[in-house]
Amino acid sequence: MQLACRVLGVSESGFYDWRGRAPSPRAIRQAWLVDLIREIHVESFQVYGAPRVHAELTLGRGITVGHNTIALLMRRNGIKGLPNRRRPRPKHDTPTAVDLVDRDFARAAPNQLWVTDITEHPTREGKVYCAVVLDVHSRRVVGWSIDSSQTAALATNALGMAISNRSPLSDTVIHSDHGVQFTSWTFTKRAKESGLLPSMGSIGDCYDNAMIESFWGRVQTELLDRRRWRTRLELANALFEYLEMFHNRRRRHTALGMLTPIEYELRHARIAPVA
Repeated sequence: MQLACRVLGVSESGFYDWRGRAPSPRAIRQAWLVDLIREIHVESFQVYGAPRVHAELTLGRGITVGHNTIALLMRRNGIKGLPNRRRPRPKHDTPTAVDLVDRDFARAAPNQLWVTDITEHPTREGKVYCAVVLDVHSRRVVGWSIDSSQTAALATNALGMAISNRSPLSDTVIHSDHGVQFTSWTFTKRAKESGLLPSMGSIGDCYDNAMIESFWGRVQTELLDRRRWRTRLELANALFEYLEMFHNRRRRHTALGMLTPIEYELRHARIAPVA
């Protein structure tokens, strides 16, 4: 110990005084914050980085703390969120419906614009396909379907769930790419019978359905790519938990002021003017 003190340039008495000193209020608070950060990080499936952990602490738990403090504590303790991942899209050759969105995904109320798309992911048994319908106003998943084959029924079932859950108005736009599932007679008939207005972006351009592309990128990063899946059922159950329990109810979105989709819709319902 004497050698260590000489190397560090401190006195032995000063070292022992420091070692026996009680933790400062700041150190105690930081230790408490680190415990909360770890808890939130685990609850988010280790997805959240500093911005969403900070939002959960301030908005979800009412704790006053600076963003820089959270970022520093996470960095010191090796707690990291997940990066984004981009997914390439195949090209299609035959246009079918006009583009009613023109890359403008901002909507002031629910059920004005829905976007839909399909993703796939492998398991040891084979691929799992998932179709989702997203309300752009709140980023809420309003319809979804999971199957072992990529058929028109997959997309139509997701749309049917959205229609059943939301009872959309006659001018609700349903925007997709030019995949054969969305150009099928079954999907188109279901949409038009419910009063929806089909819309499709330009061919082979991911920016024309950028919101759903961004959504699938998050799902790939935060769930699908994080492990190898043994069975289709295992992955299907994980997708259900992510979509319904995490994304809609617990995941905080920067575009929504760090609210969850359901919180955002409830807040909109409270402040919307009465007709």
